[in-house]
Amino acid sequence: MGAGASGKSQPSGGKGMNTTLVVAGAGAGFMGCLFSPLIILILLLGVIVVCAIGVIFWPLVLICQIFGCGGGGGATVDNDKVAAAFDGDGKGEIAEGSVPADYSEYIADAGKECDQIGAIVIAAQLQQESMFNAKLVGPDGAKGISQLPPDKFEEFGEDDDDNDETSALDAGDSIRAQGRYMCSLADDIDDLIANNELKGDDLDRLDLTLAAYDLGLDAVKKAKGLPDNGGAQAYVFGVRTSFALYSGAVELPEGSAYPSVSALPTSTKSPEE
Repeated sequence: MGAGASGKSQPSGGKGMNTTLVVAGAGAGFMGCLFSPLIILILLLGVIVVCAIGVIFWPLVLICQIFGCGGGGGATVDNDKVAAAFDGDGKGEIAEGSVPADYSEYIADAGKECDQIGAIVIAAQLQQESMFNAKLVGPDGAKGISQLPPDKFEEFGEDDDDNDETSALDAGDSIRAQGRYMCSLADDIDDLIANNELKGDDLDRLDLTLAAYDLGLDAVKKAKGLPDNGGAQAYVFGVRTSFALYSGAVELPEGSAYPSVSALPTSTKSPEE
C-alpha cells in the first residue's frame, strides 16, 4: 500500500496526522496478517471442521426442529449416546419404529448375514442411498432402495420376498442383497488387511467396507486404505451420522413417525414413475 500506509512517513500535519498514520499502519499490518496464506488456511480448516460437525449432527438438528428437543414432550437426544453411536460398529438392535415397518424384517435379517455388519449399518445405508425409496433409479443404472450396481445385484440378489421374482425394485430383495454384498466386501477388506495390502495404523474395517460399497473395492485397493477424496469420506460420514437415528440415541415423542433424513443430498437420482 506504499510507504505512507506503513506508518513510517514523516508527518505533514502535526501530531494528529502522525497518530492517524500509525493507526493506519497498524491496521494494514493486521489486514496483511489476516489474509496471509497461513491464516487463510487455518480459517479454511476451521470451516471444514465446523462443516464436519454439522454433517454429524444435521439429522439430529432436523429432528429437533420437527419435534423439539429436551422437555415438553419433544425428542430426547443423549449427546453421549450420539457420539458413541457415530464412533460405533453399527451393531445392536434397531430402535423400535425407526425404520418403515414394511422393511424392518428385511433390515434385521440383512444385519444377521455376518458378524461384521449390523442392522444399524444396513438402515443407515438405506437412508443414505435412497431415503427408503424402493423405486429409486439412479443415473448410473442402480435401482431400488439399496442402490446396488446392477452387476452386484445380479450376483447377490435373490427372491427374498417370495413373490417369484428377483428384482432390485423389490425392497426385500434389494435389502437382503445389500446385506450379502456388504458381508462379501467385509471379508475382502479383512483379507486385504491380513495380507498387508492396506496401509495405516488406524484402519477402520467398517469405514473401508462402506467406502468399497460406495466406490467399489478397487478404489480402496488403489488407495491402500480409505480413498483420500471428499466423496468416499462424505459417504462414510453420512452413513455414520445416521447411526444415532437407528440406535436409540434419539427418542421421538410417543406416537410420532420417524422422519426420513439424509446428511447428504440425493438430488442426482430421480424416482422411477
